[in-house]
Amino acid sequence: MKQSEINPYPFSDSNKRYQTYDYYMKKKYGGKCAKIPLDAGFTCPNIDGKCGTGGCIYCSGRGSGDFAELPTLSITEQYRITREKLSKKWNTDRCIAYFQAHTNTYAPLPILKEKFEEAAALEGVVGISIATRADCLGNDTIEYLNELSERIDITVELGLQSSNDKTAEIINRGHSFADFEDGYKRLRAGAPKVSICFHIIFGLPGENREIMLETVKKTAELHPDQVKIHLLHIIEGTRLAEIYKNGDYTPMEREDYIDTVCEALTYIPCDIVICRLTGDGMASSLLAPDWSRKKVTILNDIDRKMFENNLWQGKMLQKSFK
Repeated sequence: MKQSEINPYPFSDSNKRYQTYDYYMKKKYGGKCAKIPLDAGFTCPNIDGKCGTGGCIYCSGRGSGDFAELPTLSITEQYRITREKLSKKWNTDRCIAYFQAHTNTYAPLPILKEKFEEAAALEGVVGISIATRADCLGNDTIEYLNELSERIDITVELGLQSSNDKTAEIINRGHSFADFEDGYKRLRAGAPKVSICFHIIFGLPGENREIMLETVKKTAELHPDQVKIHLLHIIEGTRLAEIYKNGDYTPMEREDYIDTVCEALTYIPCDIVICRLTGDGMASSLLAPDWSRKKVTILNDIDRKMFENNLWQGKMLQKSFK
């Protein structure tokens, strides 16, 4: 008997025991959507001095937008070039315009409107994802996102990383967990049609599994629509790279990461979409962990471990499904 035939998790059409982004997209749009990374040329408040300088210790100079075209190109041109590249990989006419680099609500509202409206009008775009910080959501921005969500699907991706304030200081995050909660709740109340995704990172300096799972449990309590779990990568040219080279940081081991992810999923409500279970690092600038380069094998081993231990997303929250 196939694993998919005895899978106790209901939001799956395969052996996956968690709700994958692909499953969600098939249910919502009828098939796969290509996510097109874009760089609108924004910065961050912990880079320009508003709440700090230097940015988060793990962030590259492109602000996690390394896979996007350069911001000197228009949103339309970036989209065209990247969509053409991805067409060789994904056979789909549906695309998500993904404002990924730096903090994408950290600009005057007229500029945000210009960028987002341009993206919304592009051929094939069925939704817009906006990566930002919870402390960069002014009331006027939330009001606009609410209006925009009446016309096109909007997802706002909030970088939580950790709920631990000591960790936030170590990584130079520039805001507290209380600040994050405030921004999230105001967005949820002010723009109810906007989907909200939390980003969390496993393997941050000073964190053990207990602290990582505490972030997961607090995430579950806030109940976003989506979650991305990332492995902390060490990228050349970052402050974290210096710390690593000095011998002051040790990356997570492969088995520890897989075990932590499997346990974490059991605490996440089953209706939350799991958009990612590991992260991408630019191959040319990745220092460590080297094992992270083989993403498919990591995901396969997560699936295997969940099957062998009879685990599934939300298991610790509900014993069975009716």
